[in-house]
Amino acid sequence: MTQAPARPASTRRKHDREIVALAVPAFGALVAEPLFVLADSAIVGHLGTAQLAGLGVASALLTTAVSVFVFLAYATTAAVARRVGAGDLPGAIRQGMDGVWLALLLGAAVIAVTLPTAPAVVDLFGASPTATPYATTYLRISALGIPAMLVVLAATGVLRGLQDTRTPLHVAVGGFVANAVLNAGLVYGAGLGIAGSAWGTVIAQCGMAAVYLTVVVRGAREHGASLRPDAAGIRASAQAGAPLLVRTLSLRAILMIATAVAARLGDADIAAHQIVLSLWSLLAFALDAIAIAGQAIIGRHLGAEDAEGARAACRRMVQWGIAVGAALGLLVVVARPMFLPLFTGDPAVTETALPALLVVALSQPVCGVVFVLDGVLMGAGDGPYLAWAMLLTLAVFTPAALLVPAFGGDLTALWGAMTLMMAVRMLTLWLRARSGRWLVTGATRP
Repeated sequence: MTQAPARPASTRRKHDREIVALAVPAFGALVAEPLFVLADSAIVGHLGTAQLAGLGVASALLTTAVSVFVFLAYATTAAVARRVGAGDLPGAIRQGMDGVWLALLLGAAVIAVTLPTAPAVVDLFGASPTATPYATTYLRISALGIPAMLVVLAATGVLRGLQDTRTPLHVAVGGFVANAVLNAGLVYGAGLGIAGSAWGTVIAQCGMAAVYLTVVVRGAREHGASLRPDAAGIRASAQAGAPLLVRTLSLRAILMIATAVAARLGDADIAAHQIVLSLWSLLAFALDAIAIAGQAIIGRHLGAEDAEGARAACRRMVQWGIAVGAALGLLVVVARPMFLPLFTGDPAVTETALPALLVVALSQPVCGVVFVLDGVLMGAGDGPYLAWAMLLTLAVFTPAALLVPAFGGDLTALWGAMTLMMAVRMLTLWLRARSGRWLVTGATRP
């Protein structure tokens, strides 16, 4: 009798420990990733304006291309976690290897397309005549590292599914340090200029992929899992990732539409929008870390036929999402007068950004729920629903955003539309979570 009331508290503490153990290292790895581009920019920036402009165009193209394939991490995490929950470690690693082989195939295809089309793609994105040669050089060389980048995504998914987010953190930090050292040495020491920056990044990415593959191959040998490519398994990985690809493309479309609308509002608005969007993206890393924990934990519970455990974990993670979102929102409100001078000294940009940042701050609890439930449904392998929900969100957001300049709205109104977008996502995800239809148990999802 005396132990009964303690059971829910004990369960919450258990979920809390799991969430923290997975989310904190995941957050560190997520933050380390954009530091690659930051280091490249700092080193190349001293070569000249044209080189930095070329890097800006090429890195934007590469980041977009790789982000499209982030489903390699998401789908692999869910599939591997289910197998772990079912107690099938050889099957989990085998499932992960299918994702790695898919990453290699997709990477080879991207290289085949990028190398001959690089000049045309750079020109399409409006690079200046002086920046175009540098952008083309950087893009062509860096494209050679795309298979490694995609392998890193897939292998990260394998380790997350195995409930390991510490190894990805260590690899990400090591990769960042190696990238910075190689870039400095090749750009200035070897005198290779922007080409040296590209080669340094490619070598660092290949090194990261090699470390991941070493870890995965060692695990496969320990548990007797086959390393050979399996056509059926690769096809299944592609099919599981296809809905998440639709989801990602829809989200990218939303962000592109928002940027295009901000550009129509004026120079101060687009400058302020870039600052606000940068902060919004940084806050998203913190919330996405909880979502990553959700993918791994939910997949494991469902693989273990523990639907009630999955539901309880979902409830606790939503509470975490709301709490972290509220804390981040409060931080933005307090820090926004200090944050803006780091990016601009233009009073017009500051005046435009301040109210938009307030909207971002107020929306963070909503964002917390969205990111967590997104991760929960990904962990459940509920990709088709996520795809349709994001398409619906895109359909609602697009006219709302386009009406902002039509009715004389400003940047604050545009970020009001962004908040509407997140509210729609929260509604669709909450309805799905409440329905319980995502609670499909078993080592694989039919």
